Amino acid sequence: MDFTSLFTDKNGEKSKVGIIGATRGYGYTLLAQIPKVKLMELRVICSRHTEECLDVLKEIGYDENKIVICADKAAIDAAPQDAILVVGDYHLVQECGITALVECTGNTAVSSDAALSALRKGINVYMVSKETDSVCGPILNQVAAENHAVYALVNGDQPRNLLDLYSWAMLLGLDVVAAGKSSEYDFVWDRETGVLSYLDGNSQPEAMPEMLDCWYYEGNQTLEARSKLLEKYRETISADLCEMNLVSNVTGLVPATPLLHYPVAKPSELANIFIPKEDGGILEKTGVVDVFYNLRGTDEASFCGGEFIVVRCENEKMWEILKGKGHVMSRNDKYACIYYPYHFMGLETPVSILLGDLKGLGVHPECRQVSVMAGIAQKDLPKGTVLKVEGHHHAIEGLLPELLERKAVGNAAPFYLLNGAVLLKDVKAGQPVTTDDVDLSGLNTYKLYLQGLELG
Repeated sequence: MDFTSLFTDKNGEKSKVGIIGATRGYGYTLLAQIPKVKLMELRVICSRHTEECLDVLKEIGYDENKIVICADKAAIDAAPQDAILVVGDYHLVQECGITALVECTGNTAVSSDAALSALRKGINVYMVSKETDSVCGPILNQVAAENHAVYALVNGDQPRNLLDLYSWAMLLGLDVVAAGKSSEYDFVWDRETGVLSYLDGNSQPEAMPEMLDCWYYEGNQTLEARSKLLEKYRETISADLCEMNLVSNVTGLVPATPLLHYPVAKPSELANIFIPKEDGGILEKTGVVDVFYNLRGTDEASFCGGEFIVVRCENEKMWEILKGKGHVMSRNDKYACIYYPYHFMGLETPVSILLGDLKGLGVHPECRQVSVMAGIAQKDLPKGTVLKVEGHHHAIEGLLPELLERKAVGNAAPFYLLNGAVLLKDVKAGQPVTTDDVDLSGLNTYKLYLQGLELG
């Protein structure tokens, strides 16, 4: 796609952006990129800590003389049209003349309320908070379509990047067997020293000469050996399952397993792994989403938490030519892996915003609750236990996330609606937290989730 031609500026139209949850992580990377994008202007950022917003804007290089802190609507109306506004109340963001609202808080109550209000006013919404989309995505897409607005996930995060790759495959008529991503951290093995490093920022390098015995892929036995060797590092990560939840709901692809497979693998092996068992792979069914841990040598590039699809090779001669170009194919030549080894966070998010604001692209009214992320008790949890989402991976202590097909959900409560919930009864180890175990009746996000289920 020629983006320069796609966004040729013929009428002076620009995106005017408001960001909620702007100062750290994803929001920071977007703030840093916006000044480089000619068709985009930052109009307002929102955080409970307005002074921190001011400091971040100055650090990035925004003109301090144009920054105005506004406490209410009157202050907004009095500010210059070219001012960069800072507000502490997210309700004020949509009062600032924006065309694009970017939601980065990760707070389902705030982000769903802000998104609904904006969409009903015809303001486009770009959702970074995957937790919210996992439970409200279907209804938010529907509301956007009804109000001739755009509700979209964003490039820079794995779900939208994977959806783009998947849509490319659909356009070309490819048969997608599996779609997924690598988990956030790599396993890196130094063959010369035998030392393995897990790049999660917490683990220490460890002598592991045994990795040589399963370094080269020989089939599922290799995956089993790696899994056993690295067992203490391996876990099911809430953020990974949530991201695949989003992809599932738009594409109709279902979870490969409730915990996803998480094989430890190199990108060159993926076309041999994410294929049906009868062809030597690990899949019990096709048309699935899944996740792997990236394994690489010290001199090899990372997959960078990137995205992949595995497709069937339906024309033998054509794929023989492509194999000669070096593309990743299975040993039986029946499957190929196509991948994006990146997600650049806010650096590439302006693409999604411009596609939505200037081209009206991004909304998915066909989005449905194809899968639901549930929380399974890892131990007996007594009545009165307070469940809390916390940490880098937005996990809940005591709960193991599972990604379930809708038909298997029963009355399991959506994982990210459990934040702050108090157990009304004991929950035994191995059992899901259900809507009978907690009171979700006061949550507007739960009502939105139920409305989404009614869409079919």
